Amino acid sequence: MAKNIKLVKSLIGRKKDQIATAYSLGLKKIGDVTTQPDSPQTAGKIKKISHLIEVTEA
Repeated sequence: MAKNIKLVKSLIGRKKDQIATAYSLGLKKIGDVTTQPDSPQTAGKIKKISHLIEVTEA
């Protein structure tokens, strides 16, 4: 299963590692949506910036 990840809060003023995590998922602006595989690496990234994103099953 894949996951759709949408950035719903701004990256302005966030810690550098959180911004880097969002960029690694392909999220740069509010409203950006990306589809990522359901892997342990992706799960870790989602957990790190869970307060900035919405996640749905693809």
